[in-house]
Amino acid sequence: MKILIIGGTGLISTAITRKLLERGDDVTLFNRGRTTPRFKGTVHSIVGDRNDYERFEAAFSRDSFDVVIDMVSFHPDQTASAIRAFRGRTKQFVHCSTVCVYSGPVTRIPTLETEPYHSIGQYGKNKILCENLLFEAHKKGEIPVTVMRPSHSYGEGGQVVRPFGRHETFIDRLRKGKPVFVPGDGTGLWAACYVDDVAEGFVGVLLNDRCLGEAYQITGDEYMTWNTYYEQAAQAAGGVFVPVNAPLVELVRIAPDISNSARENMAWPSIFDNSKIKAHTGYRGQTVSWSEGVKRNIDWLDKNGLIASSESDTYEDAAIERWKGAMDKL
Repeated sequence: MKILIIGGTGLISTAITRKLLERGDDVTLFNRGRTTPRFKGTVHSIVGDRNDYERFEAAFSRDSFDVVIDMVSFHPDQTASAIRAFRGRTKQFVHCSTVCVYSGPVTRIPTLETEPYHSIGQYGKNKILCENLLFEAHKKGEIPVTVMRPSHSYGEGGQVVRPFGRHETFIDRLRKGKPVFVPGDGTGLWAACYVDDVAEGFVGVLLNDRCLGEAYQITGDEYMTWNTYYEQAAQAAGGVFVPVNAPLVELVRIAPDISNSARENMAWPSIFDNSKIKAHTGYRGQTVSWSEGVKRNIDWLDKNGLIASSESDTYEDAAIERWKGAMDKL
């Protein structure tokens, strides 16, 4: 296949690019050229800024692709530009959206793709607008669309994330036995999906007629409590899990600077049904467990010197002491 990826060097898109090259596809990447590629093989590269809409659209005015995969559209203006650029120039336009289009309390767990839009954050609200534009264009016959909705995707290329606190110091805190904030009592449910598994789902929908006009969740099948998430991360890091349990509403009040992730989606159970993509494609689902995937992630961070010292961050320690003081008073 002749495939264009808008992006191509990020967390998920690197894994997609790698898989496409391994199977022999003709791959072109459009991006700003600021990120060092983490894959082997030859791709065609177009350097540019997709927010310069006139030049972005002109760059593809004389070319066509079997598939266009848009990994970096976060605003409806970007999506509108992509529709103009690739109308009549591709057999399939794959848009990377997010489960944040229904962030916050959901109507069903595990959550289905039929969940109504109800994002509580601007990121999710913008992705809703992007999806609406694409599905409308699909209905009009302007561009064949498939929408992918990943959740927490992780692996080499990114930090090990957590709901409360700075991600880059997380592993160092665990290794030094420092306390870490945990949502509520730690029994809330979460699912993470290793990037190679996510990429496998993206590749599975390509030029599949059944996938046109559809949206697919592509998330972890392994449901775990936050306590398990932290414990297995600590084991992989060779550290110790020392929890400090705090309700979201209280943490936002005492430590607003480290609660951004929790505000939009990590404060609620984030469990999604992936049966639709499995039924429509040959996707097997999650093959890498959290315990194995987080070890790979930490090994990569160590190798690249990307685990920051927690000694440089006194904010979290001060917030924990404030919380403990408030609990002692109660």
